[in-house]
Amino acid sequence: MSRLRDLLEPGRLTVIPGAPNALTARVIEDCGFDCLYVTGAGVANTHLGVPDIGLLGFGELVTHVAAIRSAVDLPLIVDADTGFGNALNVRRTVRELERAGADAIQLEDQTFPKRCGHFAGKDVIPVAEMVAKIGAAVDARHSADTLIVARTDARAITGLDDACARANRYREAGADILFVEAPTSEAEIETVAARVAGPKILNLVVGGVTPMLPEKRLAELGYSIVLHANLPLLAGLRGMQDALNLLRDTGSVDESRIATWSERQRLVRRAEFEELEARYATADAEVRP
Repeated sequence: MSRLRDLLEPGRLTVIPGAPNALTARVIEDCGFDCLYVTGAGVANTHLGVPDIGLLGFGELVTHVAAIRSAVDLPLIVDADTGFGNALNVRRTVRELERAGADAIQLEDQTFPKRCGHFAGKDVIPVAEMVAKIGAAVDARHSADTLIVARTDARAITGLDDACARANRYREAGADILFVEAPTSEAEIETVAARVAGPKILNLVVGGVTPMLPEKRLAELGYSIVLHANLPLLAGLRGMQDALNLLRDTGSVDESRIATWSERQRLVRRAEFEELEARYATADAEVRP
């Protein structure tokens, strides 16, 4: 059984932060989390400097996943948005992301171009079309331990009842984990927990439409995963703004409020590379005439 499947044991709630890049992934791993979420919004924001409105390309996402996979050993849940097209595109998306190191691949039922789940102006595709995409994803994966996450954004368009019905239909189509995006109240969070079968994700977005409930309550309701997809990004932005505003206004740096040089080098594992450099330099010297 995969480590990610282990996290889905009934009665267990796993808190998963989001990583937009390999260094953030290292920080998440270093802080002791059991899994991380490769956030499409975060990659779009940090790599391109654009909002989460479907501008991130397939190749850009695969490159980021491969880099993160090389940096950490944690299971990766990868946000693949709408799968970058129809069912055939989804098939290729799953194959390439699995090869790049994804342990789970999330697909959503928005129309293309998609929007952040907490933005207005979204729309969803017909249920039958999404079912076909899920079927293609299930068929495409090489390992049964590569999980398929099916997300529905129907709550904001056709209502909570339809969102729950869609989620259950997606499970019947083969999805391993279900994700009803953007419930707007504690009562709606409870409704999703009661009506949607199997492992479920709740996405808690600071500034979004879903209330921030305590972990204990979410565990009682039966959620398997609570995502904090963009918390590291938001924290990093505030830290950069504070440090740079201070530098602009005073010409000084408050070293107590930033990471140290040694901490930075530890996270990028400079010592390991120095050891390798020394080893290979010695080996090179030994073979020279």
